[in-house]
Amino acid sequence: MQKQLLIEMIRQNITTCSFSFNKITNENAGMRLNAQAASVGFIYRHTGETINLFGWFLGLPTEVQNTTMGYQDTGQGLNVAESHALVQQGYERLEKYVNETSDDAWLDPVDTPFFGTVTRMRLFSHILFHNSHHAGQISLTLSRGGI
Repeated sequence: MQKQLLIEMIRQNITTCSFSFNKITNENAGMRLNAQAASVGFIYRHTGETINLFGWFLGLPTEVQNTTMGYQDTGQGLNVAESHALVQQGYERLEKYVNETSDDAWLDPVDTPFFGTVTRMRLFSHILFHNSHHAGQISLTLSRGGI
């Protein structure tokens, strides 16, 4: 039952975030709330990178390179198809991880540079929250921002 619940959480996160993510196009990827804010494309790229990079702490190595975390927006999110592929890959990796992880392992500690030592479950839930947070930023930018 636990695996089913976690898979349902992933699927709901996909659905919730898709309301914003599916509106991103190459034409609006450069939109920003203001001149200092990151663009829609940059935020989407960041989401795709981090869903994969957070997997490192769960023991899931990745070839995905960080081009957004700690970096300024210099246009690295303008290829929407590439960012979409990163997000999709991240969700697939999370689902595979859920299916391959024993119920007891979810309470095992993992070390992170962001939160210190947390359980696998707390990190998993943060990944989903992080996706939703950025989907909200994207939604706001698409409705109120400009190019």
